[in-house]
Amino acid sequence: MVSMVSIDDRPEDAALRVPGAWKGDLIIGQGNKSAAAATLVERNSRFVIILGLPDGKRAEGLADVLIDRVNDLPRHLRGSLTWDQGTEMANHAKLTIATDLPVYFAHPRSPWERPGTAGRHDGQGDCQPHRDDDRVHQIAPWVQISII
Repeated sequence: MVSMVSIDDRPEDAALRVPGAWKGDLIIGQGNKSAAAATLVERNSRFVIILGLPDGKRAEGLADVLIDRVNDLPRHLRGSLTWDQGTEMANHAKLTIATDLPVYFAHPRSPWERPGTAGRHDGQGDCQPHRDDDRVHQIAPWVQISII
């Protein structure tokens, strides 16, 4: 990925879970055929934002959705974003320029470097759609969610 900045170069305060340090990931339906959503987890408060992706996991569409939502956040909550190295983040520079939110990338096959999202997905068993059901059945009581 062009101009990718490693998680190793992330400011030390992001690892300390200061306000504004975000972890991002995608949720894709079974077989990559159903709807896609982006999740952002603020590491300090554990606040979760789920964003629908009308264009699926295409990089351009994801960047546009993230730009719209991140620009709605107060400036002090735009510290950093850590994501995996998926192709959906090919337009990370566009996101950073438009929002002043630096994007850092985890090492390949290292989900523990993004525990804010991986833990949320694994811990939301009843929140995930079951099989072919596109409805959300139940939200875990400890999750704060803003659905945009």
